[in-house]
Amino acid sequence: MQELQPEPWLRNTHTEISAVPRAVIHALVLAREDLAKWCGELTKEELHASVHGLPSVAFQIRHIAGSIDRLLTYAEASQLTAAQLEKLKSEPHTDSSPAQLFEELSVTLSQSITRISNLASNPDLLEQPRTVGREMLPTTVGGLLVHVADHTQRHVGQAVTTAKMLRGLRS
Repeated sequence: MQELQPEPWLRNTHTEISAVPRAVIHALVLAREDLAKWCGELTKEELHASVHGLPSVAFQIRHIAGSIDRLLTYAEASQLTAAQLEKLKSEPHTDSSPAQLFEELSVTLSQSITRISNLASNPDLLEQPRTVGREMLPTTVGGLLVHVADHTQRHVGQAVTTAKMLRGLRS
């Protein structure tokens, strides 16, 4: 039996990083763990199934990975690339295997933790202004980082709920 650990924010990790970026990193670690726990054993068919009109778990996983990448791009004072925009359009349309979906998620989360750590190396950065999207909506680096955490957790919750529904339909 696997030993239960406290949630990431209670494990005394990433202590070299200031509180806000550290909390975002902990949210991403928790997302990885929750998705693996609740969605990791779904079949390919289940991952891609739409239950009661809800988006599939596969969509949620791809959207989590893509949205984190896009939000961090804005936090880094860059605009989205053509490849990122194309990936955004393709998020709902995937035929990826479970291994491919979870590998994409894992790579994105690992890279994102590095990107957040790099942003956190400048203690004055959180209040620096940034803009989002074509409309150049105003925010700050800190606002973007907090949104990375809350947006990710929102979609993790949707994926977990959908996975539980799919498991319930098995019998």
